[in-house]
Amino acid sequence: MYVRLAAIAISLMFLAGCDYTVSLVQTPVTPIDKALVGTWSQKADDGHVQHLLVLPLGANEYLVSYPAGEKDAMFARACFCSIDNRTFVQLTWFGTAQGVTPDDERVFQYATYSLKGETLAINLLNPDVVKRDAATPEALVQAVAANRDNPNLFRETMIFTRERLPDDPHARLARPPMPAAWQ
Repeated sequence: MYVRLAAIAISLMFLAGCDYTVSLVQTPVTPIDKALVGTWSQKADDGHVQHLLVLPLGANEYLVSYPAGEKDAMFARACFCSIDNRTFVQLTWFGTAQGVTPDDERVFQYATYSLKGETLAINLLNPDVVKRDAATPEALVQAVAANRDNPNLFRETMIFTRERLPDDPHARLARPPMPAAWQ
């Protein structure tokens, strides 16, 4: 019970604590990397497995859920953008499985990723280095460029492993899955 309450509190703080108010992409134009699509998992310090779900939302955008399948799951739209000649992912968090929506304009996060085999490494931009108060897209890009060599430009790397697909991914489900928030 306490673990669940802590997880819900953390996700609400995460959603409320999104980092930036500035969007670098209004209309996604860069095609998605299909290799990112799927379910990814990581073990938390307490041994609980957390899932990251990445689905195509169109040719140039993803739907992201984290921790996917949990009552406190958060949802974002994601697309690629360029900052200082590097490819970043712009995440726009818009709600949780509990129906909580952001109460301010601070809904953006920026990340880089690397994919090696079945391992996905994600690095979120560190708001302690690139301050949250960037008022324009240009100011945010300049702040990232000014800190390009800072070893703390990103938060601690999050490592995920691709979840194995079922033996027959086309097999009919016994019943439609129930959203975690309804359980």
